[in-house]
Amino acid sequence: MTATTPGMRPAVPHFSSGPCAKRPGWTLQALKDAALGRSHRAKVGKVKLKRAIDLTREILEVPVDYRIGIVPASDTGAVEMAMWSMLGARPVTMIAWESFGEGWVSDVQKELKLKDVTVLKAPYGDLPDLSKVDFKTDVVFTWNGTTSGVRVPNGDWIAADREGLTICDATSAAFAQKLDWDKLDVVTFSWQKALGGEAAHGMIILSPRAVARLESHTPAWPLPKIFRMTKGGKINEGIFVGETINTPSMLCVEDYLDTLDWAKSVGGLKATIARSDANAKAIADWVAKTPWVDHLANKADERSNTSVCLKVVDAAVTSLSGDDQAAFAKTLAGLLEKEGVAYDIAYYRDAPPGLRIWCGATIETSDVKALLPWLDWAFAQAKAALPKAA
Repeated sequence: MTATTPGMRPAVPHFSSGPCAKRPGWTLQALKDAALGRSHRAKVGKVKLKRAIDLTREILEVPVDYRIGIVPASDTGAVEMAMWSMLGARPVTMIAWESFGEGWVSDVQKELKLKDVTVLKAPYGDLPDLSKVDFKTDVVFTWNGTTSGVRVPNGDWIAADREGLTICDATSAAFAQKLDWDKLDVVTFSWQKALGGEAAHGMIILSPRAVARLESHTPAWPLPKIFRMTKGGKINEGIFVGETINTPSMLCVEDYLDTLDWAKSVGGLKATIARSDANAKAIADWVAKTPWVDHLANKADERSNTSVCLKVVDAAVTSLSGDDQAAFAKTLAGLLEKEGVAYDIAYYRDAPPGLRIWCGATIETSDVKALLPWLDWAFAQAKAALPKAA
């Protein structure tokens, strides 16, 4: 390990796990046709919103009988909308292995105050024992743990003959991992994740079983207007053709359309998954030959191909106190940001100290490969600055 400054830099240093990097070649000119100053209820606005839904269906390969809606407040709003509208009809199982899953557990227990709740948890780096899930219950889980780098490898663990609903937060999985639609009743994500769209808008995708729940179940609590998906006991079909509950940013809509068009142009879902896989593989190959670092995710088939989380395993660092290990990780991220080679790759505040590098489809593999020598450089710099042992 040397402190030699690498000779090559990533062309685009944006490796943040949200909001994520814009698609390759993006410029503000891509938004020139945005319907600015126009109502989203005008014909031009409705056409663009409907097209965003239709392109989402096409690229994600969503079944024709599933409904897709644009909703407020990003992925968080979409997940909360699903939980507040649908839970309470039967017992619920909450699955959590990182901070966002933990947040959904907290909301169900402390805000909705549901009593018949089973919580399956695992520490950062692992999945819970999914064989213990009772599919007579509703099940809420994240497909990809954004803050742990641990994902479910597939949907095989979900019962095809389930009695409850599966509510899946897929925000850092959509467009990068194959979602098993037959096993999912509610899927949510946000524009600013895997395709690098702009913030504040979420998507909710409902199976026919989810729609049936909405039309048969009345929650025991008041529903805020922005959570209401039914009118007079029937699904509000307008939400799923672009008649949004509240006012969307038409600038953000235009940006989402641009990135969907880009995804289609490179080959659709197969291509965006392949791009993410190639990026994650570049890091995995480097980790395999680099002694100071390892994946936070313990099992290879459970490692995310988007939010790749790394931990420092060098003895000089692991012997430090927890606070000092956190400071070391922040030093690494700070050195890289100062050099302009990687922005926003420090670990999430609730996660173990380390680095988190976004590898979604909008990232070029050449930029990932250019970053890796800089990680070695930053580690050498930070380690050299540690106090020498007596």
